Amino acid sequence: MSIEAIICILVTICVLVYVFYLPGKLYMGPVKTRLSYLRERKEVVYENLRDLNFEYSAGKFPDADYQTMKASLEEEAAAVLAEIARLEQAASNAAFGDTKGARG
Repeated sequence: MSIEAIICILVTICVLVYVFYLPGKLYMGPVKTRLSYLRERKEVVYENLRDLNFEYSAGKFPDADYQTMKASLEEEAAAVLAEIARLEQAASNAAFGDTKGARG
């Protein structure tokens, strides 16, 4: 075997180890709850509404398209807000129920 072949094999092994090595602990990021996801989604929908209004006022959309897209985004925002309110109400009821039980 030539020295070039040995170097090529060693480089290949090093690259494979570098690419596929998994450390003992991986940081996966914070755990997302449904409520945090919905809050992020609300911000995205609001930003999309602001962008839509800006682009409509700049003349990029005809009125019919603007009204359709605006209604769709407003419906999505309403659904997201309703679910956020429902989850927050359920959480506060659970917290209230826990403290009420502790007093009695």
